[in-house]
Amino acid sequence: MEILCHLCHCSLTPCLFHFSGACCGSDEKTYMVGGWAWAWWLITDIQRITLEIMTLQPKCEDVETAEGVAITVTGVAQIKVMTDHDLLAIACEQFLGKSVPEIKGVVLQTLEGHLRSILGTLTVEQIYQDRDKFAQLVREVAAPDVGRMGIEILSFTIKVIYIYARMSLLSSLLESGPSAGEFIRVSLVAFP
Repeated sequence: MEILCHLCHCSLTPCLFHFSGACCGSDEKTYMVGGWAWAWWLITDIQRITLEIMTLQPKCEDVETAEGVAITVTGVAQIKVMTDHDLLAIACEQFLGKSVPEIKGVVLQTLEGHLRSILGTLTVEQIYQDRDKFAQLVREVAAPDVGRMGIEILSFTIKVIYIYARMSLLSSLLESGPSAGEFIRVSLVAFP
């Protein structure tokens, strides 16, 4: 059984309703998370923003590490709009009127920028051998910027690493590489 919202006739998924305007020209804004509220037809402006978890796949291609080695990294991030009243107001200011793909695009660009800048400061060995620490570093650096947009990073993990390097570097990485139980795909592309 699907329940429809009486305001916008959508199925009741976690969402935020933003009301503005009222009788007598009031500029008061009301934020309603879930639930329901009265709205005056033709007077009240109602806008919606999703509160569901959104999945992003930031990818940085051919980024040079601190050693000058080209590397491509793909990650997976789970994000959502924060529901704290003050942070929700910030998210509404930034994203009301935008579709979910537009919201994802803005946050994706921010994550990719931070991922790229961090890759440039680390060596291949640091990235390859301690991916959890690398992913944590990306989360810590990106969290304040996306937080100022009213968005929270729930998780960030490294999915794929492609390393384009000389054979001597690849052989040293393989000796100290991941254990058989780790679930990450690493492609090493060698040239003489």
